[in-house]
Amino acid sequence: MAPILEVTNLTKRFGKTVVLRGINLSAERGTVLGVLGPNGAGKTTAINCLTTLLVPDSGEAKIAGYDVVSDPAAVRSLIGLTGQFAAVDEALTARENLVLFGRLLRLKRNAAKRRADELLAQFELSEAANRPVKTFSGGMRRRLDLAASIVVLPLVLFLDEPTTGLDPRSRQQLWAVVKDLKAQGITIVLTTQYLEEADALADRIVVIDRGQVIAEGTVDELKDKVGGRFCELRLERAADLERVKDVLDRMGLSYAQVGLNEGARAEGMAKTLAVPAADGAKTLTEIVLKLENEGIELADISLRRPSLDDVFFALTGHTT
Repeated sequence: MAPILEVTNLTKRFGKTVVLRGINLSAERGTVLGVLGPNGAGKTTAINCLTTLLVPDSGEAKIAGYDVVSDPAAVRSLIGLTGQFAAVDEALTARENLVLFGRLLRLKRNAAKRRADELLAQFELSEAANRPVKTFSGGMRRRLDLAASIVVLPLVLFLDEPTTGLDPRSRQQLWAVVKDLKAQGITIVLTTQYLEEADALADRIVVIDRGQVIAEGTVDELKDKVGGRFCELRLERAADLERVKDVLDRMGLSYAQVGLNEGARAEGMAKTLAVPAADGAKTLTEIVLKLENEGIELADISLRRPSLDDVFFALTGHTT
């Protein structure tokens, strides 16, 4: 089955500044495509090109076979967009905003009112339905903004950093909505600065840096590019560090120090080591037994894979 979204060699410049340098990406129907990248990487510019807000300089982008440049009206009829800043009218109530969007999208008055009530309930805004939006919290505005983008269910929904600045509860509420929309068969393109968000929601991830796609794949595929599983050892006493290193050397295991904590800074040494664990739990068990035999206490030991933070930093050299 052909991808619902196809982007090939898309470029965009502003004056002498090249923002997009021939990006390629695609998304299947009913999936979430996560687009990651540091600030200034070109994520929002790419979204604006795909939603017909900007005209790319070259390349091709299609939504369900419709070209964003040659057939923008058809593309707009198939998509929804929640940008970085809420687009609702603060002087209107939540219900009035949603009815207005429904009418602009050519729903009849009664149908627009019914849809508004459905969305207010879905986004837990019914109790605030008749309050002016200017009295809403940031989380409530973002939920209303997302509701407005799906008054008529789109084929593809673009979410440009939709949870930036939200508290954890509001973020979880929006995650639940995204998962529900995906279950309804909607394709979602999600840009985010929260790597745990991409980890939780995205089926595939594209990493953009300096206007280019530098990596893509599933979460597991990207983590495997950085490295496999490893044991993280946190020592009870920083003074045991050299003894632990000696044990690991005798076991033929490599290791790396992974930072200082407050208790270790005064002694100038790290209390945490990362040890590659190709054999997974077997490696962890062997380390624990060897250290116990040496009388070395561990505050904690865990078997883990690289996080998306590790992946992001390894690929871009930036933190989010």
